[in-house]
This record gives sequence, structure tokens and C-alpha cells, in this order.
Amino acid sequence: MFKKRNLLLAVLLLAAFALVACQPEVVTETITEQVEVTRVVTETVVEEGAAVEVTRIVTEEVVVEVPAEEPMMEMPVTLNWNFGTEPPTADPSLSTDTTSVDLVGNMFVGLTKFDPVSGEVSPYLATDWSVSEDGTVYTFNLRDDIAWVNYNPVTGETTQVTDADGNPRFVNAHDVVYGVKRTVDPNTASDYAYVLYIIKNAEAINGGSEEVTLDDLGVVAVDDYTVEFTLENPAGFFPAIAGMWVANPMPQWAIEENDSKWTEAGLIVTNGPYVMESWIHGGELNLVKNPLWVNADDVQIERIEGVMITEASTSFAMYENNELDTTGVPTTEIDRVKADPVLSADFYSAPVPCTYYYGFTNNKPPFDDVRVRTAFSEAIDRQSLIDNVTKGGQTPATSFAPPGIFGAPAPGTVGIGYDPDAAVAALESYLDEKGLTREDMTAMDITLMHNTSEGHALIAAAIQQMWKDVLGIDVRVENQEWAVYLQTIKNTTPLEEMPHIWRLGWCADYPDENNWIHEVFNANAGANRLRREPSQFDELTAQAGQEQDPAVRAELYAEAERILAVDEAAYAPIYHYTTVNVTKPWLTRNFPPLGANDFYNWTIDMDAKLEAQGN
Repeated sequence: MFKKRNLLLAVLLLAAFALVACQPEVVTETITEQVEVTRVVTETVVEEGAAVEVTRIVTEEVVVEVPAEEPMMEMPVTLNWNFGTEPPTADPSLSTDTTSVDLVGNMFVGLTKFDPVSGEVSPYLATDWSVSEDGTVYTFNLRDDIAWVNYNPVTGETTQVTDADGNPRFVNAHDVVYGVKRTVDPNTASDYAYVLYIIKNAEAINGGSEEVTLDDLGVVAVDDYTVEFTLENPAGFFPAIAGMWVANPMPQWAIEENDSKWTEAGLIVTNGPYVMESWIHGGELNLVKNPLWVNADDVQIERIEGVMITEASTSFAMYENNELDTTGVPTTEIDRVKADPVLSADFYSAPVPCTYYYGFTNNKPPFDDVRVRTAFSEAIDRQSLIDNVTKGGQTPATSFAPPGIFGAPAPGTVGIGYDPDAAVAALESYLDEKGLTREDMTAMDITLMHNTSEGHALIAAAIQQMWKDVLGIDVRVENQEWAVYLQTIKNTTPLEEMPHIWRLGWCADYPDENNWIHEVFNANAGANRLRREPSQFDELTAQAGQEQDPAVRAELYAEAERILAVDEAAYAPIYHYTTVNVTKPWLTRNFPPLGANDFYNWTIDMDAKLEAQGN
């Protein structure tokens, strides 16, 4: 560890010297001015026959040389942004969380993207697409002018990448095929590969089947700028999946040359509106505008200076001090913000397609019994939590998918609500059968885990108290840093290291229930962090994905939601999100309902920002 640290310091010092050495010579022009100066002189004069010294003040003009004023350097249009945590990765194949997706979404292009206002799928790398009559083959035609680029942190230059023959590289169909295959390849260990299981043979390949290889994956380059996907079954939502980060074109040569380090500053090769200037892990991550981006003239913000502040209170204090241009509002500050004449004008709140939930580890005692899971879910007073803790106008959730998602039940119509009497009855049924007491349950050291966040901590403390008051059970609360936490709650973590209960949020990748209960909870084809055993639920979500009648699909999803939340009580939905945010008046931004925050569509009145900062 010591030697590695010294090596890092040496590298940083060399980089610093290189930066100094590469600075252009500053030439200061000298100008001549004629100015008046006042000085004291002493003279000897003869008065009344005697020599005496007389002191007097004289003013005279002299010529002097003075340096001209150096020209003022214009401040680049800069967004000060809080990522909220260290992004776990900038690798499209390995990204699973909103922080990483924001980073990837501003540096890479996908085949399609979501309109930031309407949420409709629109062309991006693809100019258009078509689908076969049976709905199983999608063909995308690509534009041919998206450059692969690399940013040099020493020179500050962004250059187009060239191939071995010196030819400039543009994103093509082969890059798309490579990216999709890389995500599906089990050797990549992508936790989000299941999103691509709709592609023919993807699930079997990712699962390690010996009967198929990557060459059998349903994606081919018809020519340099045409890519074709063959699906397992018709899926009208596939154009949205095709635009997801895990299906992005990726630079095979850079990945093979630098392996896991290919996403580090100076090595990373990208193709989007921004390039990575620097990434000081645990500290800051800065992006700069890509001057070779095909729509560079439309990108007004030239720099994103990103910090990694996990504490919402600190981030909000930085906002009030004009150090951040936009941020979330801590739950403890919402009432003050709404009452403040200035902050209330900055305030924005609206529903977003996300759900906050507590997962139960379904195969870890005592949560391997449905009665325990039911009791813990029924003991949560969701409305009280919203009114007294989160205070953001969220909607209590009893099922998973929120309003606006195809197939989602209306809030409150499916699932388990707050019912303390039923919760106690379910728990006592379990205790009586097992011959246990509440003290025995407490002695099991039941653990609720969340990622480090003041907001999550407040919610956990409130629900911990509800379980104590309603069930008489003490639960221990733990937290972990985000990247570590994501590893802890994977379904491959040894059971003894897995918490009994853990929090997560899920936001829409595309507006269909297939992206919700199927891709998140299906025991065969989803992430399945709950560690459920296959049941009728899994059959229903798979059937619904293949069903072409929208009305039938909606019925299948509603029943699957009911089974998961009631019959299995496999998890406890808490609330459907709202965004609770403040934004400075000089920043014009949107709040995309789907996909990454699109910094390249935002604008800043830099003069107003600098004036507010006293510059």
C-alpha cells in the first residue's frame, strides 16, 4: 500500500511538471507613459551672506515604462454539479445505477434516446429503424459522422482516434455489435445483461450455456452502418432497449489495450457530447465539451465540474453558497425552502417514474417465512412516513411500477397497506408455530441496510421505530458506501454476509412493466436480489412479455404484481418518487423522466452566475 501511494504521488508530480512545462509563455507588453511625480528636494542657498539649506516640494513630469494590463480570460460556461457519490463505473456494460448512467449518458451515444420532455423514443446514433412483419427483427440505419475521440489531460486537447492505418474512426455498426456482445458475454460479468435477454440467445449465452456462443447472438452488422437485431419474441418496446447504455457502441481496441483501466481519464475513448477531463476518485470528476461532437454548436455548457458529496445537507449548503447550480432538497429543509421567498422560487417538485422499496432476503431466516415478510410490510405506515419524514409529496406504494408505466396497477389497488393488527397476527402465527418469542426474534440480530445517505438514514430510523412499536422487534440499521453496497446486495453474495432487509430504488429504463417486475424480480431472467424461488409469478411476467394483446398484458402484470406483493410479500414497496429539487435562476435545465440527465441540453447565464458569486 505504501509503495503504491508513493508511486501515485510520483506520477502526479510528473504530470504537474508536464503541465507547467506545457504552459504557453506569457508575453507582457510594456508601454511608455508621461506622469507627474512629486518629490522633496534640499538645496543650498545664500541668504544674507550665509549659506543655508532649504527644503522644498517640487512637481515635475517624467517618462516611465509600465506593463500593459493583461487581457481578462473569459470564464468557460461551467455547471457545478454534485454526483452524490463516487460513480461506481464509467463502463457502459457495467453500469447499473443512476450515477454511472448520468456519466455514461453524457459521454456515449446510443442507437436511440428518450425525448427529455415527452419521454418518447427518438433517433440518436440511428437515423431510423424498421421492424419485420412478425415483429422479431429490427433493423437500424446509422449516421456516419459520430467520431470516436480521446481527451489528453496534459495538453487539454480532444483529438479524433485513428485506426492502425491512420484513418479517423467513426462509430459504426461493428462497434454496436461489439458493445452488445460484450455486455452479454458472461466473462464481462455485467449485472445488467438481463435487460438484453429479449435478443435471441442472449439469456442462454449469458447463463453460460454450452450449446450457444456469442456468434449465435441475435445481432449482426449488415454493413458498416446498418445493424440488425433478431429477438426471441415480438417486443414493441425494443427500440427503447436498443438505446440503453448496455447496448451502446464500445471501442473494442481501447478496451482490449487497457482492460479495466480503459475508463480512466486520459485512456477513455468516447463518442458523445462531453469528454472526461479528470477523475480524482473519491474527490471530483470533471467533464469538458467535446469540440468534435457532431452537434457541438448546440452544446452551451462547456465544463461540468462534478463533486461527490453524499451528505444532502452539505450539498444543499453548497447550493446556498452558490457553489452548486442545482441539487436535491434534504427532507429536513423542505419546509424552510417552501417558506423562503427566494428558495421557494428555485424549488421544483414533480412525480418521477421511480419506486423506493425495501427488499427482503427471501431465503435468510426469519425472512424465509412469508408471514414474517408480511408482518414487516404491513407494519410500515407509508403515509405517515411521507407526511413526517420525506415531506416531498410522494405517493404511498403497495405495488412496484408507478403511474405512467404500461401495465402498472393504479396506486393502492394492489398489494399490502398499513395494517398493524394484521401485522401482529401474522407475526404471532409465525412465533407460535416456531415456539419463539419477540425477544428471540430480536436476538436474531435482524439487519436493515442502506447506502450512506442522510435521507435514507432518516427513513430507516422511522421504519425501525414502526417495527418496534407495532411488532415489538428491534432491528439494527447499517449503512455502506454506494459502490460497496451494490456489491453487498448482489444475489451472489454469501448468505451470511447478506442483510435481512435492504433498500433500493428503481427508476424506469423504458416505460413498460417488463422493465419492472420482470427484469427486477423474475427469478429466472431478472436481477432477483430477493433470492426468490421460481413461482407462478415468474411464469406470468414471462408470458406477459410475449403477449401481443395490450389488455391481456396489463391483466397478467396486475396479477403478477399482486402475487409478488401479497401472496409472497417478497418485498415492501414504500413510495413512488417525486423529484424535490432547487435550481439557480441562471440555470435552465430539464428533468428527464427516463434516461440520464442530459447536461448537453442545459444552458447557463454565466454573467448572472458570476455576478451572484461576486466575480
